[in-house]
Amino acid sequence: MKLAERHQDFADLHLSGCFVIPNPWDRGSARMMAALGAKALATSSAAHAFTLGRPDMGGVSRDEALAHAADLISATDLPVSGDFENGFGDAPEVVAETVRLAAEVGLSGISVEDTRMVAGNPACEFGLAVERVRAGVAASRALGRPFVFCARADGVMNGAYDLGEGIRRLQAFELAGADLLYLPVPPGRAELAQVLAAVRAPVNALAAGPLKAMTVAELAAMGVRRISTGSQIARLTHAAIRDATAAMLGEGSFAPLSATASGDEIDRLLLRGAARE
Repeated sequence: MKLAERHQDFADLHLSGCFVIPNPWDRGSARMMAALGAKALATSSAAHAFTLGRPDMGGVSRDEALAHAADLISATDLPVSGDFENGFGDAPEVVAETVRLAAEVGLSGISVEDTRMVAGNPACEFGLAVERVRAGVAASRALGRPFVFCARADGVMNGAYDLGEGIRRLQAFELAGADLLYLPVPPGRAELAQVLAAVRAPVNALAAGPLKAMTVAELAAMGVRRISTGSQIARLTHAAIRDATAAMLGEGSFAPLSATASGDEIDRLLLRGAARE
């Protein structure tokens, strides 16, 4: 599928209904997710950092994130969105430049947090946070093609501000033109309902924390438009590495290896999910 078609398809996915956007971390995981029916993919800054042996939050540079995104884009025929942390800089003009660079490598959208990438993950001041979204939206509109700009209010997850402030920011981000709004890990279902009631733009929910207990159907019924997995699948994979290796090197048991997929099945999925261009 040509990139222009992918960009339009990705924008259209946000207009109605609800879809799951899983987050791969390499070409193989991207192709398996595509083969299993994903309609779109998103990078994960944490999952990418793990592949490099680095911690999450600021562990990957913008150039590395762009190269990683380009690799995933070429792996399948699906549209890809970039998890680009805070846009790789505090200044609005840096966010705008990140949008332009993301578009150049073929991404169909990006997510940008209202976080400053320093110790403690403090939130950007409210006015600056809004200006950053406004700059990113302006840059995306200037591209002349569909590009989904997702504005994130991460302070509730990071402990930087409460739900009321998170909702205030989402409302301001919506007025600034964001295509998609995202408040990761609200305390529960009731708080997610408050977020959904407070805005009109499409909302992304993260399948993490208390929301992992909900189903796609339940989230869709509430009005969630997009469900991302963040680094959850990568963390699940790392948990399997931890548990299997600990069992082998500790108690001497190979029992965890009984849950592996066959090589033939993996080969079939990789071939089925590969790009056809």
